[in-house]
Amino acid sequence: MNTQTINGKNYKSMMISARQTLLDQQEIINSLNVFPVPDGDTGTNMTLTVEAAIKELNKSETENIDELAEAVANGSLMGARGNSGVILSQLFRGFAKSLKTKKEITVKDIAMAMKNASDTAYQAVMKPTEGTILTVARESADAAMMLAEKEENVETFLRLVILKANESLERTPDQLRVLKEAGVVDSGGKGLVAIMEGALKGIFGEKDLALDMNKDKQEKHPYLYEIDPEEIHFGYCTEFIINAKDADVAIFKSKITHHGDSMLVVANEKLMKVHIHTNHPGKVLEEALKIGDLTDIKIDNMRLQHQHKNFKPKGEKATTEDVSSKPYGMISVAMGEGLKSIMEDFCVDVIIEGGQTMNPSTEDFLNAIEKIDAEHIFIMPNNSNIIMAANQAKGISGKSITVIPTKTIPQGISAILAFNPDIKPTENESAMNQAIREVKTGQVTYAVRDTSFNGMTISKNEIIGLSDKEIRSAGKNLNEVSAKLIEKMIATQDEIMTIYYGEDTTLEEAKDLQKQMNLKYKDVEVEVYEGGQPLYYYIISLE
Repeated sequence: MNTQTINGKNYKSMMISARQTLLDQQEIINSLNVFPVPDGDTGTNMTLTVEAAIKELNKSETENIDELAEAVANGSLMGARGNSGVILSQLFRGFAKSLKTKKEITVKDIAMAMKNASDTAYQAVMKPTEGTILTVARESADAAMMLAEKEENVETFLRLVILKANESLERTPDQLRVLKEAGVVDSGGKGLVAIMEGALKGIFGEKDLALDMNKDKQEKHPYLYEIDPEEIHFGYCTEFIINAKDADVAIFKSKITHHGDSMLVVANEKLMKVHIHTNHPGKVLEEALKIGDLTDIKIDNMRLQHQHKNFKPKGEKATTEDVSSKPYGMISVAMGEGLKSIMEDFCVDVIIEGGQTMNPSTEDFLNAIEKIDAEHIFIMPNNSNIIMAANQAKGISGKSITVIPTKTIPQGISAILAFNPDIKPTENESAMNQAIREVKTGQVTYAVRDTSFNGMTISKNEIIGLSDKEIRSAGKNLNEVSAKLIEKMIATQDEIMTIYYGEDTTLEEAKDLQKQMNLKYKDVEVEVYEGGQPLYYYIISLE
């Protein structure tokens, strides 16, 4: 069939087929994800991004290819997940921009659109890395530009372009050391090729594409390359959308670029999608709030994601048994949606809801233990009144369990951060216990009755600040009491202050306290997170 143009109806069929092919290969793509953190979700992120694009495409009643491509671009921008998803959305955006006012497109139009797509994606990345989806997109576009000069038939043209895309994909291990050592091709590049192959099938049907180069090699990649956590310089993968009309991307990028790396900032006329790896998500979000409201905020601790994966030495195959029964599991106690979310980001397996006034029972711990299939389980009670129940569950269970005697949420978080999946349980126990000795906890709440303590006369319902089982400050003003508490806790060697604000505290109050502390303690990093905990206005960590 000598097809020389593609119309809107063809384009829609191509995108729907591309979605299906990507979905079919999702797990293969996930298995290739080894850089920068082996979180195994590139296929999932790309699939969900395309799903969002298709959802927007299906809303459109037009048959104009430029409008359909714009719908795909807008849908993918809103639904973009992870680094790969954001880059993919930029490829769609660049492709759509090149098709403005076009009702049908030729091979030359496709080639120019692919070139514009690649250029747009490269511009969106602060420090483009070769050997990734970007390389496959660029080399495919370059091949398309050359092929379009001598080939007019769309089917032949697309087959040749996809052949070149596969060749580019096969070269990615020569460009990225971790890919070569792991024996895999780039996961994002593989996803892009899957989209291209699916698009071809969408208008020309299932045929022997002669594109399954080294198929056996690509379909199963049982090796994972372990990345040294020390190489992860910026620990929090931070993503969000800013509702900002006609915001200046360049200015915003300049405001946050010094806060991290792997930055992607992309926008249309109404929204700005942001992705950055940073050690200070709060500071990035503060800059974003200056230009608009935020939605779809997602913050992942990449170091903890790395630690909780089941790594295999190079050359040792992973098995189904290895996946279902892992070396370590974790249980933590927390109350408040913010604190529970933080624990989830730290890859805690089971979070038991509880704390002050709601201490989990031994049965609660036993139920949590039964949910985890691991060789050894660590439990963080995070409250002195809960440690005994945790130890009792340990005695009954019969599983290999260590209870780390954490008495506060900050101690629990410090213990989790000290965990190392590559050392023995006894070594982990020692490291985690050392970590909880190095963190100080302050809590701000209210008095339930009149009392006197250390010369202070305290009235019922007055705000009080506690640390080390002592009342350190009291008064009627929340942030004044909190500031006095911190003043009595802080030492010259302290470097990080973390403030978790509770359900009865506003973000504005927490930000005001943060501002005061930044002015007073200039050598200390002050971070604020929503804890959502009841009873305590603030939980404060110093280390």
